[in-house]
Amino acid sequence: MGTRGVTILIAEDDDGHAELIVRNLSRAGLRNKTLRFRNGREVLDYLFGRTDDGDLPPIGAMLLILDIRMPEIDGIEVLRQIKESKRLRPMPVIMVTSVYDPADIQRCQDLGCNSYIAKPVEYEKFVEAVTTLGLFLDVVEVPCLCASDGPQ
Repeated sequence: MGTRGVTILIAEDDDGHAELIVRNLSRAGLRNKTLRFRNGREVLDYLFGRTDDGDLPPIGAMLLILDIRMPEIDGIEVLRQIKESKRLRPMPVIMVTSVYDPADIQRCQDLGCNSYIAKPVEYEKFVEAVTTLGLFLDVVEVPCLCASDGPQ
């Protein structure tokens, strides 16, 4: 499947970083639908159907690019809840952060993240990292999510 039909969820509180991610995924040749969330609560509410209509997100292939340092609920807690969900567990999660912390990296890996990218401070390096991510997403198999969690 590669990334055809994959919705890319971006949980990033910094508008500039979110815009760079989207722009550079596009430059890398990805034309996937993207959905942006500004904090951990927003993305969890979407994924678990805690919205006004209570509907779960559409069934399909999704990939989450998740910032670690966000307001309300941080990325590590979001990752933990996703990987504890039978329905969401197969979704690839790529952690991004501007703060290099080996303990955070280890915790994310222990929880089951698929990749971890440090946002370089220099613009060119950040663009390069996001472009590389786009090329990675173009060849990785992203599983479809089932309709409900069912028994854990």
